[in-house]
Amino acid sequence: REQIEIVHAHQATSVLGLESILHARTMGLRAIYTDHSLFGFNDAATIQLNKILKCYFSDIDAAIAVSHVDRENLSLRAALDPSIISVIPNAVDMKKFTPNPSKRFPTNTINIVFIARLTYRKGADLLVDIVPKICSKHPEVYFIIGGDGPKRKIVEDMIKSDGLEDRVEMLGSVQHANVPDVLRRGHIFLNTSLTESFCIAIVEAAACGLMVVSTNVGGVLEALPSSIVYFADPDPDSMSEKLTQALEKHSTSSPHKIHTKVRGMYNWRDISTRTQKVYERVSRLPFPDVQTRIKRCLSAGPYAGILFTVVMIIDALLLFILDFISPKSKIELAVEFPHEEYRANKSKFGSHNFTLEPKAVKTVSYTHLTLPTIYSV
Repeated sequence: REQIEIVHAHQATSVLGLESILHARTMGLRAIYTDHSLFGFNDAATIQLNKILKCYFSDIDAAIAVSHVDRENLSLRAALDPSIISVIPNAVDMKKFTPNPSKRFPTNTINIVFIARLTYRKGADLLVDIVPKICSKHPEVYFIIGGDGPKRKIVEDMIKSDGLEDRVEMLGSVQHANVPDVLRRGHIFLNTSLTESFCIAIVEAAACGLMVVSTNVGGVLEALPSSIVYFADPDPDSMSEKLTQALEKHSTSSPHKIHTKVRGMYNWRDISTRTQKVYERVSRLPFPDVQTRIKRCLSAGPYAGILFTVVMIIDALLLFILDFISPKSKIELAVEFPHEEYRANKSKFGSHNFTLEPKAVKTVSYTHLTLPTIYSV
């Protein structure tokens, strides 16, 4: 009905995304996957997940990773050819994440902001060790902690046991729309993650003019230049040392200069343009025949490959039955988006900038660019 040409799935643990890739290939559509997380190789859960990815991704046209570390990790665990994996980072809406030093509160303090899920993976245990160390050495420091999760209790217990109720503010869960307001209250942003494929949080913090202190894990090292961020090993002593260095130099940093530098590195138009190039490239690829698809599926392993090939055949039979019950010729096609009317009535419909003209293939406007018809999951 929507005349979809490309299906773009996200996140390795998304059942909907993986199923959409399988159905897309059965229907003769292009399939692209974007990875957002790093996974290991040495426990039962990740071994099983990696085998599932190897099966589903054996037949995709292209993949996107948010960092070079993520690209390498995805290639290894899904047995993907690195040449089909593009590195396209996340981006930040620089109109929403802007600095405003006048919003810093409390005043007469150096505010350190932490916003993340309070889980082991996000380094909540590190945070519990770091906060008392910094507060004892730097009486001018005030911590603002946003986020919720299973580790929240140990953070609250630390605050009570060390008598830091006046030095640490717990915000609880913070809606993403409110994150810029919280960040503008700070001078320094603290990231204690133990694993990250990219870490959009430190980019958002830098966009709001904050200096950043972060663990040196995963793709975090690729996210910001060393002039903006202090990298530390994921242990309390190293993190405390780098925080102390940031505290000593925070007065010489310019929030607006930090924002300007980050704005030049990450913006949605650039990311959209690079993603569009991936769409255009896969649109020109020849679609593999049945024999090639079966060969790719069998490459997933002697047992998993055969099992997934059976699944692929069943999916094709299901499509044949559904097409017999409800033929494609009887499905009403969706109407074209009224581009000209939209441009002529921007004040009524909004201020999006649809500037590029439709191309030879059927297209829709997506993030201000003209792209093949995409179904993103």
